Amino acid sequence: MEPISTALAGIALVKASVDGIKSALGTAKDISAIAGDIDALLNGQQQVQAASNKKGGMGIADQFGVESVAKELIDARLAAEQVAEVRRLTDHRFGAGTWQSILDERAKRIREAREAQAKARREAAFSQQEMIDNMKIGLAVLALACVVIGLFITVMVSTAKAIGFG
Repeated sequence: MEPISTALAGIALVKASVDGIKSALGTAKDISAIAGDIDALLNGQQQVQAASNKKGGMGIADQFGVESVAKELIDARLAAEQVAEVRRLTDHRFGAGTWQSILDERAKRIREAREAQAKARREAAFSQQEMIDNMKIGLAVLALACVVIGLFITVMVSTAKAIGFG
C-alpha cells in the first residue's frame, strides 16, 4: 500500500474511532465498552505516522514537495488532536490517568508480544541447529559404520584367501 493511501486509511480510522468513542462514552459502564474503538484509534494514528515515515517507491518531488509535506503534517496533527480529545474525554469519564494507564498497558502488551516473537524465533533457530547437529552426527555414525563394515569385509576376504578359500 502506498504511503498516501495508508495515511488516508489511517486518518479515516482515527475519525471513525473518535466518533464511536464519543457516542459510546456517555453510556459506557467501563472502559472495556470502548476498548475496540480506542484500539482502532491508536492503530489509525500509527498508520498516519507510518505513512509519514515510509517514503519507499516515491520520487524526490513526492517526498519533499510542499503538498506532500503539508498533507503529512496536517494528517499527523489532526490525528494527534483527535487522540488528545479522546484522552480528555476518557479521563473525564473514568478518572484522571485512565488514558495514560491504557497507553501504558498497550505498550506493555506490545513489548510482551515482541519479546514472545523474538523468543519463538530464537527457539526455532535453536531447534533447527539442533536438528542439523543431529543429522551431522547421524551421517558421521553412518560413515563410521560403512568404514567398519568395509574393514570387516576386507579382513574376511584376506583371511579367506590366506587359508585357501579364495
